[in-house]
Amino acid sequence: MKMAAVARILSWLVVLCLLSIGSYAQVLKVVLDNTIQPVTAEYLSRAMEKAARNNDQAVLIEMNTPGGLVDSTREIIEKITTSKVPVVIYVAPSGSRAGSAGFFILESADVAAMAPGTNAGASHPVVLGGGKIDNVMKEKMENDAAALMRSVAAHRGRNVEVAESTVRASKSFTDQEALSQHLIDYIATNQENLFAQMEGKSLKRFDGQTVTLNLVGQKVVPFGMTLKEQILSYLLDPNVAFILLAIGALALYAEFNHPGAVVPGTVGVVFILLAVFALNLLPTRFAALGLILGAFALFAAEAKFATHGVLTVGGIVLLTLGGLLLVDAPIPEMRVHLVTALSVSIPLGLITAFLMSVALRARRNKVVTGAQGLIGEMGTAQTTLAPQGKVFIHGELWDAMSKVEISAGSSVIVRQVDGLTLQVEAVTATRPPSPAHAVL
Repeated sequence: MKMAAVARILSWLVVLCLLSIGSYAQVLKVVLDNTIQPVTAEYLSRAMEKAARNNDQAVLIEMNTPGGLVDSTREIIEKITTSKVPVVIYVAPSGSRAGSAGFFILESADVAAMAPGTNAGASHPVVLGGGKIDNVMKEKMENDAAALMRSVAAHRGRNVEVAESTVRASKSFTDQEALSQHLIDYIATNQENLFAQMEGKSLKRFDGQTVTLNLVGQKVVPFGMTLKEQILSYLLDPNVAFILLAIGALALYAEFNHPGAVVPGTVGVVFILLAVFALNLLPTRFAALGLILGAFALFAAEAKFATHGVLTVGGIVLLTLGGLLLVDAPIPEMRVHLVTALSVSIPLGLITAFLMSVALRARRNKVVTGAQGLIGEMGTAQTTLAPQGKVFIHGELWDAMSKVEISAGSSVIVRQVDGLTLQVEAVTATRPPSPAHAVL
């Protein structure tokens, strides 16, 4: 009897464990709608680690990206190919794309799918900044990218030759073309339709294991970015980083011209540190920072030398070029836009030149307050100055000295202030010149 009771208890425990595991089985959904950069890699890596801990059935990555950085792409591919949980990548919604680096990631998935009206490909490596490179370096970059594509496509059983053509010839494919040439596995109108097409079908994972996914009816749980990742993702927008850098420089400039204001200095330091942090994670051209510093030097010189706007225009040109060249990224979406550069450079140049001119004008103006403000002022001798006496200036009676005797009631002018004693001189009236005699 005791053995039968123990057996029943164990059977119930097994059933409860199976029910518990079944209740946690789910699909973890990640939305990737941005460029491929370090924050993206961290976000996807964290999602796959969580899916593995929870023993989820699959990770669904809904993707729309123009491409991004090679290092981040390789990191993401590594995480996908070593993931303990099958990874399904779905290019959606309609109108989305898996461009450049995105196509590498798409081909690395256990299941690759696209929505109608999407496209993928054009994965030829682009030199940072879009400049020209020598043929040897170009060939090295192309061969390296092509080898990565062949390796990923071959392990996933996809069309290696066509996949490689996206690298060698920059080819891009519609959803129908990608399916017909065996670059993807499914075309699905939505994720439910995708799960229905996958139901009961086996797939071969990167490590050679064969699994069958049954995702119909499974709970799909969204996986969002943390607050830190959201902030970093926003800061890693090159346009935002450039604006932060420019505003920070302007704020520090205002602090230098108004020492002790504190607020501009604090804002400037915070903004510049945020910009530096973001630029540290992006492929930054440090020569562009030199152009930006040169622009501020020209703004300052304009106020000092008054070149009627010539130096200001030069500073605006340098600041615009510095902004455009600041981030050395392979795709336009990861560079500072021309509109952003001009929108920042022109107002900043005008504001900076104006502030500098105001500051220099204030320093050159005559002091009109305190004791030093009396220098050059006119007054009246109340007593005879021989050499000391009293003078009346600005409604006040002052001790005064003069190198020569000045009689009481004479007009005097202040030449120097020594403590509470004024050094004065007599004001001599000048006669108007007599008219010249007419000559006939």
